[in-house]
Amino acid sequence: MEARHPKLWMPGFQPPTNYMTKFQEGSLAIAKTIEECRPEVVAVYPITPQTHIVESLAKLKAEKSVSYEYITAESELSAASIVLGASASGARTYTATSSQGLLLMTEALFNITGLRLPIVMTCANRAVSAPINIWNDQQDIMTIRDAGWIILFAESNQESVDLHIQAYRIAEKISLPVAVCVDGFALTHTFEPIELRDQKNIDKFLPKYKPKKETFLDPKNPITIGGLCAPSSYMLIREGLHQDLLASKKIIKEEFLKFNNLFSIKKNVDDCKISDGLIEYSGPSNPELVFIASGSVLGTIKSTYDYNLRQKNKIGVLNIKCLRPFPDEETVNFISKIKPKNIAIVDRSISLGQTGILFSEIKTACYGKTEIKIKNFIMGLGGKDITPKDIQNIVLNFKSKQNFQFVL
Repeated sequence: MEARHPKLWMPGFQPPTNYMTKFQEGSLAIAKTIEECRPEVVAVYPITPQTHIVESLAKLKAEKSVSYEYITAESELSAASIVLGASASGARTYTATSSQGLLLMTEALFNITGLRLPIVMTCANRAVSAPINIWNDQQDIMTIRDAGWIILFAESNQESVDLHIQAYRIAEKISLPVAVCVDGFALTHTFEPIELRDQKNIDKFLPKYKPKKETFLDPKNPITIGGLCAPSSYMLIREGLHQDLLASKKIIKEEFLKFNNLFSIKKNVDDCKISDGLIEYSGPSNPELVFIASGSVLGTIKSTYDYNLRQKNKIGVLNIKCLRPFPDEETVNFISKIKPKNIAIVDRSISLGQTGILFSEIKTACYGKTEIKIKNFIMGLGGKDITPKDIQNIVLNFKSKQNFQFVL
């Protein structure tokens, strides 16, 4: 089903063709976008709520001539290992997973980073066991945040589509893997008007992958990768990996800007004060309270306090789009600029025995640099609904003395 952009439904107005959108499921839109990124190897193992993505890729493979080899593995670890091997041989690759599947991949995920392989993976975020729960929170991806992957979060299905295109460009530019996080069911199974980017411009933004010489396995030019490393060298290698991950912030910003310029993407300048690929803020310039969160919960916050209410109540919303590398300087600098009195951090994950994980990141970044009151709210674990009433209660909570709480 096709629909024109709602802002262009005006008598006598003829919009350009690139404003045509399709009303479709998020998973299908992701799959079609991956096809347009022209991977050579797609290795998968189905797990809810990621399954519709890989099913759609299988269907695309069956129905028409596509550029990728589609491999159904016997487990998520096998799928990760297959794309590891394919990427090590110089191919552009893709995989997707969720929850326990991501945890099963962990061994390979660390190896992928250490081998500096530019793999792109979708994580359809889902709660981890036990007890068994197939619904959405962000605990799964948080468990591998130290694996060295660049980790990006999508707020909407349109953003999830666009982030996958950017992810390949970022990964191949710095030789690091990228995970694009899409909230399970909240986005993967939701139907929205989504604009699929045209193939011509995708090819312009993301040309054919050509790995650098002596960075991939080639019988004509033998090299060793992933060999045994002595203590004298290991720490130097890890330091280089760490520094390159930090340096990727600049690349993420650059590619975000190039993508937006190429596809003529513009934010509402009245509401959006910053959007650089790492963080995005909407709200007044002098807020009393700023919500900080990642993923689809931002839509609930913004719909609870729309543009007019955000201005009236002096409420801002800061989207942490990139978990790794963490935008610590960018976040602190922006908070220092707008100077809110209070910050509410909404976490859909928790470091058990400690605090919410996003809260811990923000608290560390702000340590000794601000006197702003910061509170942590653990919400939506296991897919529990986060309602407008919950968001309104957070605003009221700042009148209390509680600094941390589960919103049950």
